[in-house]
Amino acid sequence: RARERRARFVGKNGACNVAHKNIREQGRFLQDVFTTLVDLKWPHTLLIFTMSFLCSWLLFGMVWWLIAFAHGDLDHSTRLQRSPGEGEAGDLDNFVPCVTSIHSFTSAFLFSIEVQVTIGFGGRMVTEECPAAILVLIVQNIVGLVINAIMLGCIFMKTSQAHRRAETLIFSKHAVIALREGKLCFMLRVGDLRKSMIISATIRMQVVKKTTSLEGEVMPLNQIDIQMENPVGGNSIFLVSPLIIYHVIDKNSPLYDISPLNLHHHEDLEIIVILEGVVETTGITTQARTSYLADEILWGQRFVPIVAEEDGRYSVDYSKFGNTVKVPTPSCTARQLEEDKSIM
Repeated sequence: RARERRARFVGKNGACNVAHKNIREQGRFLQDVFTTLVDLKWPHTLLIFTMSFLCSWLLFGMVWWLIAFAHGDLDHSTRLQRSPGEGEAGDLDNFVPCVTSIHSFTSAFLFSIEVQVTIGFGGRMVTEECPAAILVLIVQNIVGLVINAIMLGCIFMKTSQAHRRAETLIFSKHAVIALREGKLCFMLRVGDLRKSMIISATIRMQVVKKTTSLEGEVMPLNQIDIQMENPVGGNSIFLVSPLIIYHVIDKNSPLYDISPLNLHHHEDLEIIVILEGVVETTGITTQARTSYLADEILWGQRFVPIVAEEDGRYSVDYSKFGNTVKVPTPSCTARQLEEDKSIM
């Protein structure tokens, strides 16, 4: 009977398959409101963006209406709409409102929008008659600038998030194990689809599996770092063209005792690959991730070449990015291979 496939810790697209439950300290998210807004989904962010402006316009529209009501501007506007007699005309001409042309809540709401977004149609304006109106004008301008800074900054950060650049960093669908320089190696291919480079790119790899300590402690997601090698040496890579990154399976490797016969029986084995670097055009640090389960590791295969020289320049054929070919490879563990070499 086929073994049940384990749940991924990291998906092929780099998303972490971890659900956070029973968080009792929800208030911590409100202490970092900006990051919380950036992390929200787009529909929620756009809803908050719209409501923050609409609510502030309505709030200050109510304030302007109250100021006009308290000063008698609404009564003056009502009397002005009638046909005044000769005795009332002089009194109406001498009346100075706090805000001109305010005669209802609708006009107060429109004036609130004009003040906060500085449209300035010119039909309504604050006069020197009411110091309270001048104070409200200052407060609304400051509040509007704060809302603009927070919400526009949030939208900018969401559109320029680092993981967007990671969408064009690709990994081979399968990893392979084959001989290289006489040693068994775990290999994968990584490439960048954009011409703008990833500066100071580094790559690292971890094995995530369920382990039990000598004391009987069960660790369901034990993360073990393993050494990666690449054609240019060290962890830093020059990702101008697709590279084959490999890990030499030696005595310090968690894959030391894995053979093709028992590879697919390691249903708890998952190898995570993490690529980090700085985006050349924006200077933002980005990270791309993927993972390989046991049934996504091909034993005795090698990646086909995809870089060729054409017309004085190098050409990359991405249609063959994940293609592999079979190569002669011992059907034994790296431990057994080293023991056989030592006997010989």
